[in-house]
Amino acid sequence: MASQVIMPKLSPTMEEGVVSRWLKKEGDKVSMGEPLAEIDTDKATMEMQALANGVLRKILINEGESAPLGQLIAIVGEPDEDISSLLNQVAAPAPKAQPPQAQAEKVEPTAAKVEAEKPAPQATAPQGNGSQAAEVTEKTASGRLIVSPLAARIAAEAGIDLRSLQGSGPGGRIIKKDIEAAISKPRSVPVAQGFPRAVETRSFQQVATVGASPYRDEPMSEIRRTIARRLVTSLGPIPHFFLTSEIEMDRAAEMRRGINALDPELKISFNDIVIKVAAAALIQHPEVNASFQEKVIRYYERADIGVAVAIEDGLITPVVRSADRKSLSEIAGEVRELAERARSRKLRPEEYTGASFSISNLGMFGIDEFTAVINPPEGAILAVGAVTPKPVVRENEIVIRQVMRVTMSCDHRVIDGATGAKFLQTFRKILENPLYLVV
Repeated sequence: MASQVIMPKLSPTMEEGVVSRWLKKEGDKVSMGEPLAEIDTDKATMEMQALANGVLRKILINEGESAPLGQLIAIVGEPDEDISSLLNQVAAPAPKAQPPQAQAEKVEPTAAKVEAEKPAPQATAPQGNGSQAAEVTEKTASGRLIVSPLAARIAAEAGIDLRSLQGSGPGGRIIKKDIEAAISKPRSVPVAQGFPRAVETRSFQQVATVGASPYRDEPMSEIRRTIARRLVTSLGPIPHFFLTSEIEMDRAAEMRRGINALDPELKISFNDIVIKVAAAALIQHPEVNASFQEKVIRYYERADIGVAVAIEDGLITPVVRSADRKSLSEIAGEVRELAERARSRKLRPEEYTGASFSISNLGMFGIDEFTAVINPPEGAILAVGAVTPKPVVRENEIVIRQVMRVTMSCDHRVIDGATGAKFLQTFRKILENPLYLVV
């Protein structure tokens, strides 16, 4: 009997997926448990496995296209089996609202209409604004471009103008192969050979335009949609308060130099030290190692630290499990490995969910101080700034010290001000005297 292949739920927050790549083609034999396709979720690119033996009879969702959870995307059956009844079910699907990340690139109809109705003398206006919007409206009767999320991302990376393409997908949708075809075409680039005075004058005349700036709308990726959705459930509903502390990092810096000198392969970073110290402080202050669970407050026995990692589409927080029980070298190696797989979208759901506390470090970008938004249901997140030399007063003398500022965002439903302050006191004491880690 033919088996229906539906879009599976591959992450806890996934609502729909994009078929990044089919690993089998129609007519290929498939075995139960064998990878069938690669699916882009809101967090990672994951393999979808076959749930039956047979032959891949029909692919219903092309590469680069998206489908909501539970939608039929392929059919697996016997080579000579009649699958017409299943095909009839999808031959004329009921119209449905496009999800935000798959919506068309909309063009303001009034702007397009005004531009289209301008008299001929206005033809000297700069290219790429409202006139381009009018051309898009002529291309599609609905006045919008249909673009798959994956195609939009690749086009943005390659600098491809979506308005210049004709989509080959259903309903003229622009999909991955359309972008790849555009990338493979040679693009003419004008050679700079000096600018005659007349050309310079004309270009300055074109700068004087009237009306609002032209713009483009791009579909949101799955991960950006998830970030937007979760932030709404964080800063608004969660009663945040913030605690900031300034920490001298000279001894920590000296320890880091010493460890890396003994074994350059370790490559211990300040962030690795911060993770280890935060884990140690959390065990001493279990009231902070907690989360809000509506009717209860959950206190964790281990320090599972989420480490914010910037990726192409946004942010993800892989988790260092039991950081309180691991050495600095173990933490350093694990963070590097998790970060690499996060950037290549290869993390498994259990590797980026279920942290008890999170750390966001922007110090490597030269940021001295900032506040971070709590990742619910966690009770707190620590924002870490840069380590920089600053003048400080010690024993009535001005001396230079390596200083780092940290700000902890706390959920007041879980953590009181004094509780958070005591945690930061311990965190600061250990960082300023890192030998505490070995006693």
